[in-house]
Amino acid sequence: MQQDIIIIGAGIIGLATAERLLIQGAKVTILERDKAGKEASWAGGGILSPLFPWDYSDAVARLASYSARQFPAWVSVLQQTSGIDPEYEISGMLILPPFDGETARLWCSKQEINMEQHSACNIHSANNNIEVHVQRSQDNALFLPDIAQIRNPRLLRALRSRVELLGGKIIENCAVNHFKTAHQHIQAIDSSCGEYAADYYIVCAGAWSKEILGIHALGLNIRPIKGQMLLFKFDVPPVRSIIVQNDIYLIPRRDGHLLIGSTLEDTGFDKQTTVAVRDYLLQRAQAIFPTLKGMPLKQQWSGLRPASPENIPTIGRHPDIRNLLINSGHFRYGVTMAPASAEMLVNEITGASQPFDTTPYQAGWSKH
Repeated sequence: MQQDIIIIGAGIIGLATAERLLIQGAKVTILERDKAGKEASWAGGGILSPLFPWDYSDAVARLASYSARQFPAWVSVLQQTSGIDPEYEISGMLILPPFDGETARLWCSKQEINMEQHSACNIHSANNNIEVHVQRSQDNALFLPDIAQIRNPRLLRALRSRVELLGGKIIENCAVNHFKTAHQHIQAIDSSCGEYAADYYIVCAGAWSKEILGIHALGLNIRPIKGQMLLFKFDVPPVRSIIVQNDIYLIPRRDGHLLIGSTLEDTGFDKQTTVAVRDYLLQRAQAIFPTLKGMPLKQQWSGLRPASPENIPTIGRHPDIRNLLINSGHFRYGVTMAPASAEMLVNEITGASQPFDTTPYQAGWSKH
């Protein structure tokens, strides 16, 4: 594969796509409007699964599951080549009620997902004897022991190193202004750092993808949804597993950090953190995990997820412009879906067979 390819966006999706193209022998340049890997990819929690996987469409569950299975081998290569450990860890995910237990059990059985039911009395021992609160009226929790997590900032650093070692060029602080097109073909990109021409152009710009595409976005419905996170630090990991209840999750890291997330705020491109959300997240997290009371808050931050209808990303070729492709709109699961999404996008360019039907991921281009 000897093509020149320009990728717009150096988040997890752009970097993963670049890595796979470079392995195929392509020449890749990534244009990033800010700093590589510093937007939603960095801000997320790194849970390698949808929070309640049975609540999503088959298109989301299939892509997330297929992609999550690629992480052990992918991370091994990244760590060996970059010297950076992304801290991939199978920590399991404890889901506290309320949730539809019958739907969850049937889904796990159908998908052959390991699951364990926990009562309130044994949740304590499963989490280092630290108290976790469960509603007494419905005290059965569900534990998915095979769910893994990754430490996003470390993954991004390792992946960036890998891309550069493979010969990829990353140009930061380079905003794309518009596409120069003729005869249903992009001839060049005009950017704040000059004009660039290539054989293919791939938009991996997350929440900014629709704005960058402009008139070429057609029916693409990708918009920013803000999520705010909190960070605490313990001497040792205070719990063993990821804990989820309703829209709140707690993620323990190896070094004792504990992440609390996250909100879904439709505030446009405003990334400002707020005291109101801090207090809301604290209250909800402390109700689940009383040990947090009195702990000092180490950090609060936010990220803008690329929201899309039903959380289904758009991956593939533009219906009218043959050398324009997109890999974006992964909403809450960009990190989880990154390796498989990159595989599917590269298969589209090379004509290789896809791992499963990719039709659902082309629908975002709809003109209607």
